[in-house]
Amino acid sequence: MIKKTIPIDGKAVEFRASAAIPRLYRAKFRRDIFKDLIRLERQISKKEKKEEDEEEVGSDIPIDDLELFENVAYVMAKHADSSQPDTPEEWLDQFNTFSIYEVLPDLLELWNLNMETAVESKKNLNRVAGK
Repeated sequence: MIKKTIPIDGKAVEFRASAAIPRLYRAKFRRDIFKDLIRLERQISKKEKKEEDEEEVGSDIPIDDLELFENVAYVMAKHADSSQPDTPEEWLDQFNTFSIYEVLPDLLELWNLNMETAVESKKNLNRVAGK
């Protein structure tokens, strides 16, 4: 389990990544968080490439992908702090602004750190077991 505090709209918001996140996400949204995170990473990469090529700033991320991002952020925030509201809409309502471009890289970093920790734990367990 790894936690990270990310500022959103002037508030310090705690997020948590652990092995439970894929299950919590699937139970809440009936979707695969791994596929959704890959999709979001691709959208961010496309946007960054387009801005480099065209020096254009603006939101080109489809609304469906914005919803995926909000759902991922919500599940990680609710996992860190169970007192958060029970729906993504109620959770988002506490912020005036919420930029995918500012928050998603931090959430992806948190998720990747969690995945690295899980892989390292598995390697250590295999060493101890003599595999």
